[in-house]
Amino acid sequence: MKKNRVLFAGLFAASVLVSGFTVPLLRPEPPKNIVAAAATNLTMYWIDTEGGAATLIVTPAGESILIDAGNPGGRDSERIFQVARNVAGLKQIDHLVTTHWHIDHYGGAAELAAKIPIVEVIDKGVPASLTEDRNFAQNIQPYKDMAVKKRSLIKPNGTIPLQKLAKGLPNLTIKFVGVDKQFVTVAKNIKNPDGCETTTDKATDTSDNANSMVLVMDYGPFRFFDGGDLTWNIEKNLVCPTNLVGTVDVFQVNHHGLDQSNNPVLIKNLAPTVSIMNNGTRKGCGPETVTTLRNTPSIQAAYQLHKNIRQDSEFNTQEGYIANLEENCKANFIKLTVAPDGKKYAVSIPATKHEKTFITKTIH
Repeated sequence: MKKNRVLFAGLFAASVLVSGFTVPLLRPEPPKNIVAAAATNLTMYWIDTEGGAATLIVTPAGESILIDAGNPGGRDSERIFQVARNVAGLKQIDHLVTTHWHIDHYGGAAELAAKIPIVEVIDKGVPASLTEDRNFAQNIQPYKDMAVKKRSLIKPNGTIPLQKLAKGLPNLTIKFVGVDKQFVTVAKNIKNPDGCETTTDKATDTSDNANSMVLVMDYGPFRFFDGGDLTWNIEKNLVCPTNLVGTVDVFQVNHHGLDQSNNPVLIKNLAPTVSIMNNGTRKGCGPETVTTLRNTPSIQAAYQLHKNIRQDSEFNTQEGYIANLEENCKANFIKLTVAPDGKKYAVSIPATKHEKTFITKTIH
């Protein structure tokens, strides 16, 4: 018994050193869902799905939330499984959130469920058909048939019921700001938005991208925004005529960085410190989007899962902030670790040993 206690203490201390934060030694009980991880850090992983989406969150209680599940075909589900099981140490996915009904966001879900248990699926309701996908009924069937313990529908202002964190840790909430173009406010401080009078609309988007679920995660002072594949005109409604979100620390670039999305008026008013783009080698990383990110004064670092290798390859972030530089890549992921008090966070690319620490905003 004494030997086991020493081993656990050593593992916990090592995880604290790796995270780069000073953590009080509280001797918490090991989370049931975690094999070996610091139980006082909020951790996020952007998993490479080649221009699909899969963002994994592990709370300080060891609870897991996966936002989208990439493409079908085995590659993406295996990559998600490897990060979830072998990197994050998870035994199950507690909550799977599907932001909208495009196959690069839900397609890998059923395959993943066959590899690792999924407890709850959260979505906005499966439609009978989808105009932009003639094969939707066939494509969605595995998602509808996969074995999960619970299925939940989300409406604007809905939340994910998360486990209570250990005493002394900040509050953690994940709230849905919008579903199907209907939005609520989560702004902590109402400010007059900037640029609403001068922004111009693009052609109306009639696809399900415009109906994407939009969520905000707050951990003490730390704030993260994920808008799925929300598109240009609808993005404007989040901040004009009133900024419903406030500002954020980390912005997951909408729609893989495509120029149908990422309205400058949204990004400027969210004023993120860090942006993270789940693009592919030829998908996303649009010229307008990259220019907007470069011209947003608040952004200190813009991360990408892939280097854009198209002919317009001048539209990339700095190579040190890119997880995968080659087309035939090793599927490197981007990791974010938030300190136990939420006051600072580190973004890293473990495969390249890149790591950079940021200070959380004091006011949102």
